[in-house]
Amino acid sequence: MSFWIDTHCHLDAAEFDADRDAMRQRARQQGVALCVIPAVHAHATHVAQVQQLAHSWGDAYALGIHPMCAPTAGERELRQLADQLDAARDDPQLVAVGEIGLDFFVPELCTPEMRAHQDWLLREQLRLARQHQLPVLLHVRRSVDAVLKALRQLPPVGGIAHAFVGSRQQAEAFLGLDCRLGFGGAMTFERATRLRALAATLPHDAIVLETDAPDIAPSWLYATAAERAAGRRQGRNAPEEIPRIAQVLAGLREQPLAQLQAQVLANTLQALPRLQALLPGNTA
Repeated sequence: MSFWIDTHCHLDAAEFDADRDAMRQRARQQGVALCVIPAVHAHATHVAQVQQLAHSWGDAYALGIHPMCAPTAGERELRQLADQLDAARDDPQLVAVGEIGLDFFVPELCTPEMRAHQDWLLREQLRLARQHQLPVLLHVRRSVDAVLKALRQLPPVGGIAHAFVGSRQQAEAFLGLDCRLGFGGAMTFERATRLRALAATLPHDAIVLETDAPDIAPSWLYATAAERAAGRRQGRNAPEEIPRIAQVLAGLREQPLAQLQAQVLANTLQALPRLQALLPGNTA
């Protein structure tokens, strides 16, 4: 049996409110058997929605506090997250702690005080992940080296550097920490020459696939500023795009698609071992 896994998609997002179940069914028809839905904060209603979606579809989820939520996250929110992880300890559909990390792109997150706060929040969540022996889903936007520094000091049991666009040296550092690299829509743009070259030459066990739906639209969904001004809407990314993203990756690596599919599945199960129990037929 052949199928795909979207290792990072925010299917609770408001962009899917009108057709959420139909969207997930389209992805299933395209062979996307599993999706991993990360939480972004510890609010009870948000966590409950993420869990409910995963349970209703037979998908997986992660719990964590996103760095973009850092300004409103403190000790209380960390205690909430700790309690939520404890409560879900025996839930096989909880597969990681995430989405956690650092964001040095958004200006209001880049003050010295907020950088320090983000770093504290990341490290506390790395400790929770280690306590629960769960891998991590890492947000590394313009912050790869700082995230790597935290990981070296608090090594994870594994995980994924989500939406990776770093250097070969940084890629090898993540791999040395038993973290795979998430590739998706950004790789589909011909102008992304450095990222495409990296995707083409990384070791066979390095890459997993993701959409970050509804964001990071692939090239065929992207609308330029001029097109948007002329009335064309930006395409909404969704897990159903995974097979076509995989075709781009297979082309870059000059690899048969079936071979790539098997390798990416193996990589995903190495990164997120609890997914094994959720596979169709419960077989690898």
